[in-house]
Amino acid sequence: MSRAADWTQRLLDSRYGLAWLGVLSALETTILPIPIELIMVPYMLARPRRLWLIAAVTLLGCMVGSLLGYAVGFFLFDSVGQPLLAWLDAGEAYDSFEQKFSDNGFLAILAIGVTPVPFQVALLAAGIAGYALPLFLAAVGMARGLRYFGLALLVWLVGERALALWRRHALATGLGLLVFIGAVFAAMRWMGA
Repeated sequence: MSRAADWTQRLLDSRYGLAWLGVLSALETTILPIPIELIMVPYMLARPRRLWLIAAVTLLGCMVGSLLGYAVGFFLFDSVGQPLLAWLDAGEAYDSFEQKFSDNGFLAILAIGVTPVPFQVALLAAGIAGYALPLFLAAVGMARGLRYFGLALLVWLVGERALALWRRHALATGLGLLVFIGAVFAAMRWMGA
């Protein structure tokens, strides 16, 4: 058994497994470069009656991590944020995202939240810009909620094949959601909403 599989099994056997999943989600959102989906999907497969709760706990952990990342960008970008970007090798992604963020912050956060781009970039940019916290949290909640509850739906529909499908189609799914979100926003602007 691989280390990752062994570790995931220990998490499943722990009575604090859900709490640990929330902590890991917060860490993945801020500093860990390992996708939480690699832990979430096996957890959902092992506990299919709790898959919606698992998605909710993962989202809650992500929201907490998002607030921490926002705070780092807002208060500590020079001393902590820049070294974090360098450690994650996300400096170029940050520069690209910063321009998109200045044009339309909400849509930019929403877009990066559903695509497999380092989410830390969005957190830091939002904090640095002092982006409105309620809008920031709404965008994070929508983006990552789509992602995590979408995975729960995928596990519910296809079971064991969910992880393979997610790995194979994560980029295409994220881009599809991005196009859909963009179309909704364009339609809202066109209609004057």
